[in-house]
Parts: sequence; C-alpha cells; structure tokens
Amino acid sequence: MTAKVEFLNPFITSAAEVLRAEAGIEVKRGGVAMERASGTTDDVTTLISLVGDVEGMVLFSASESMCLGLVSSMMGEEFTEFNELAQSGIAELANVIAGRAATKLSQAGYTTNISVPTMIVGRGATITTLDFQRLVVSLDTEFGAMQVHLGLRERVNGHE
Repeated sequence: MTAKVEFLNPFITSAAEVLRAEAGIEVKRGGVAMERASGTTDDVTTLISLVGDVEGMVLFSASESMCLGLVSSMMGEEFTEFNELAQSGIAELANVIAGRAATKLSQAGYTTNISVPTMIVGRGATITTLDFQRLVVSLDTEFGAMQVHLGLRERVNGHE
C-alpha cells in the first residue's frame, strides 16, 4: 500500500508556518521522494503516530547541528549541546507541527489524533512503516535541512 500524496501538504505547510513563527526562519521545500527503506540517517528523529481517518507515522529528522540552531533561535540563547532542554524543544516543535497538520486534515474532512512525540537520538536507527512506503520531503533552512517522512494512509471503514 502506498502513502497518499494529499496528506503531504498539511505537514509541509504546517512545518513552514511553525518554523517561521517559533524560530523566525524561512523554509524552502526540497524534492519529494518515495522510500521503503527502514532506516534513518540523521542524528535526531522525532516520531509522531497518527490514528483515525488518517493513520501511520510522521518522522521529522535532522542533524544535531540543525536542531541546536533551531532551539537556539527559539529560546533566544545559544545551545552548544543537545541536552534535555534542547531535546524537549525539538520534540515540542514536532508536536506543534503535527498538531497543526492534524487540524488542517480535519478541515479537509479527515479526523485524526496524534500521539505524544518520541525522540530517537543517534544516527542510523531502524524505524519501519512496514507494508507501505513513505513520502519524504526535505525542508531547507538557514540551519540545514529537516527531512519529513510521511508514512500515512487513509483508513477506510475501519480497515486499511
């Protein structure tokens, strides 16, 4: 089963809006790709699950240096290590993006609930979306690129 492309825009739009509002930075959308690989290669990945009319997972992944730049900009102070406060800031950023995207999906007629964020710190973690592909888009910022992985599908009458 493949991910639905129409679920992409609410997440990309929400990410740009939230990064602009919270970190004061602009976002440029990079290319879109389909992946089935189960690994991520970035230093930091935040995972949020969705259940409801739209189900699956969204991964936000980035380098540690990008995350430190974002948190520094958001908090108004320089972060030089990816400590608990920096991790909390990145997790909350992902949570706000996913929450805003869920609201946009709801406005389009898809009722969806999101989980609390799970953060994976360390390069090369294995995260799988099992039997369906992920749409992956790069969001380019002054701090580096963030990859948004969407492993989402529409739930039809209680079944996939």
